[in-house]
Amino acid sequence: MSSENPSSQTETRTHKSGSSLNFLIWALLAPITAAIILYHLDPFDPVPLPVHEFDSTPVSAPKKNPNMLRGSERIGSGLLVGPEDLAYDPKSQTIFTGCEDGWIKRVRVTESVDDMVVENFVNTGGRPLGVVLGLNNDILVADAYKGLLLVSEEGEVKVLTDEAEGLQFKLADGVDVAQDGMIYFTDATYKYNLSIHRFDILEGRPHGRVLSYDPSTKETKVLVRDLYFANGVALAPDQTFLVFCETTLKRCRKYNLQGPKKGTTEKFINNLPGVPDNIRYDGENHFLIGIFSEISFLWDLALRSPSFRKAIAIAAKYIPIPRTEKTGGVFVVDLDGNPVAHYYDPGWSAVTGGIKIGNYLYCGSTRHPHITRLDLSKYQAL
Repeated sequence: MSSENPSSQTETRTHKSGSSLNFLIWALLAPITAAIILYHLDPFDPVPLPVHEFDSTPVSAPKKNPNMLRGSERIGSGLLVGPEDLAYDPKSQTIFTGCEDGWIKRVRVTESVDDMVVENFVNTGGRPLGVVLGLNNDILVADAYKGLLLVSEEGEVKVLTDEAEGLQFKLADGVDVAQDGMIYFTDATYKYNLSIHRFDILEGRPHGRVLSYDPSTKETKVLVRDLYFANGVALAPDQTFLVFCETTLKRCRKYNLQGPKKGTTEKFINNLPGVPDNIRYDGENHFLIGIFSEISFLWDLALRSPSFRKAIAIAAKYIPIPRTEKTGGVFVVDLDGNPVAHYYDPGWSAVTGGIKIGNYLYCGSTRHPHITRLDLSKYQAL
């Protein structure tokens, strides 16, 4: 019987241990090295955001309903794919909403959710976001891919405008119309389309615009430029100003249409308790601001760090980025931008906005397959 030399056995174990250690080191260093090389080679170039604009404590409303999903009802479950914005016609008692599949849907409003009927109205062939009733029984639509649209009562779709100053709209978003027929709308970003809109926020450069369209002259004008993802827009009841949302900076700003400050932009409300989406006037001297989500720790870090935003952007090209949105809702302010009430829920997110019909608050979303309704006479903000 032969036996192996003990020193030879030790050398063999040492060799195996060394090989395993080398493999482990390379297994760790290879992806790290590849990531570093990829980071430096990727052309995506984010810049610092004006952090001072949202660095203080978020504003708080004197009245709150922090559990608004309790008692809420769902309208059109499964028939409404991401009903982003809502427009109500009191004459026909109908809500119009744009959905992810391109359809503008009609929802016949009744006291009972079970009796409500959802109908297909017209498909724009794009992604209808902002919707508002026109002055001639028509509907004005900000379509993310098509531009500013006019939809007639018969369902005929007409493109009113899709560019300004030689720049094509990449993401027409919010829309409202004045009593004199002038249409005001936003182009959230002229650089990124809806499918990759997150890169606009990650880049940190202001590509958003507020615009007007005059139906009588067919002229499109840029009113405000260099905005950080311009989103919803709403006119004041006296038509002297409009308010628009800047999603990235968690604020809404005021643009003066009349008076000595005509043509100027000023603060309306800063440091919202989350990122704003749509904004609507409620007919009772309030604006309703949709809060898509509160700012998570990681998202706050990203807003403060261009390097972290670049890492997210690179990763997003290869793997799905997990969603961290939570605590969405509707923030109510008066005509001066003072907080009045806040309806929200930790288990709710992707809330795009709300409208008030009677005693009910109706809320849209880009992610949920229904409209959410809350009876404010039973579930008030206290």
